[in-house]
Amino acid sequence: MEFLTEYGLFLAKIVTLVVAALVVISVIMSAAQKDRGDHEGEGELKIRKLNEKYRKLREVIQARLMSDHERKAFEKARKKEQKAEKKAAKVKKQENDAKEESRGRVYVLDFDGDIKASDTDPLRRAITAVLSVADPEKDEVVIRLESGGGLVHSYGLAAAQLDRIRTKGVRLTACVDKVAASGGYMMACVADKIVASPFAILGSIGVVAQLPNFHRFLQKNNVDFEVLTAGEHKRTMTIFGENTDKGRQKFLEDLEDTHVLFKEYVSERRPELDITAVANGDIWFGKRALEVKLIDEIKTSDEYLIEACDRADVVSVAYQRKRTLPEKLGLATSTALEHTVWKILSAFRNQKIQ
Repeated sequence: MEFLTEYGLFLAKIVTLVVAALVVISVIMSAAQKDRGDHEGEGELKIRKLNEKYRKLREVIQARLMSDHERKAFEKARKKEQKAEKKAAKVKKQENDAKEESRGRVYVLDFDGDIKASDTDPLRRAITAVLSVADPEKDEVVIRLESGGGLVHSYGLAAAQLDRIRTKGVRLTACVDKVAASGGYMMACVADKIVASPFAILGSIGVVAQLPNFHRFLQKNNVDFEVLTAGEHKRTMTIFGENTDKGRQKFLEDLEDTHVLFKEYVSERRPELDITAVANGDIWFGKRALEVKLIDEIKTSDEYLIEACDRADVVSVAYQRKRTLPEKLGLATSTALEHTVWKILSAFRNQKIQ
C-alpha cells in the first residue's frame, strides 16, 4: 500500500508539471499570436472532389472481392487507364476543361449548428467563394445541415447567408440527415428543395425563452439587487431583481412578435405549407414531415450526392480557420478528457450489466 501511495503521488506531481507547462506555453503562444496581426489568423478553403472519393470507395470494394489474379489484372488495367488519362489531359486540356464546364458542378457545404450558430462565419466565407464561380444555369449548391436551433439573431444571420445563394439564382438543396429544427429549419426552408432521411427531426417552428430568478433567495439572505434603466422596456425580465406582471406581458409580446416573423419567413420560402398547422412548435420525423410538406423528398445526403456524381462534378467546399497553438492544445486536452470520461462511463455501464 505504501508503494502505491508513493506511486500515486509521483504521478500527481508529473501531471501537475505537465499541466503547468502547457499553461505557460499557451500563454506565451497566445501573446505571440496577438502580436502577429489578424492577417496571419486567416484560414483557407478546403476543396475536395467527391466524385473521386466515391470512385475510390467503389474500387476498394471491387478489389477486395476479387481473387489475387483478378486484382493484379485490375490494378494493371487501372494504372494503364490513369496513364492514358494523364496523357490525354495534357494533349486535350482545353477540350477537357470545356467538357467539365458544360457538365456543371454541385458545390457541397456543411453546417453543424450549436446554440450560437458558430459555423456561420465559415459558411459565409465558403458561400462567398462559391458564388464567385457558380453558374446559375448549370450549377447547384447543397448544404448538409445539422442543427437543433438556438439564438434567433444568430440563426437569422445564418439563414440570410443561404438567402444569398437563392438571390444569385443558383439552385440550393438542403440535406438533413439528423435534425433541422427551430433555427435549423429556418435555414433549411431557404432551399429550393429539402431532402431528409427517414427519421430526421424537422420543424419546431416556435420561440422559447427561459431564465431562472434568484430574487426570493437574495431577499431571504438580505441581499438587495437594483436594476436601473432609462427607457420603459429596457429590461422587462431580470434574473436577480423582482419581475412584474407588466414586464412578463411585454416579454411575451416580444416572443409572439418573433414567432410571427419566423412564420412569415418560412411562409415566404415555402408557400405550399399550411403554416398554421405546422408552426405550433411541434416536430416531425422524416416521413411525417413529408406528409405535411416540411420537406420534399426522403433520402440521405449520401444517396443524393452519389446520384449527383452521375450528372455533375461534385465538390466539397469548406473554410477552415487556422487554429493557434493554444487552441490546438485546448482541443487536444478536451478530446483526451472526453475520451477518458467515456471510457469510465462505459466501464461503469458494463459493470452494471454484469
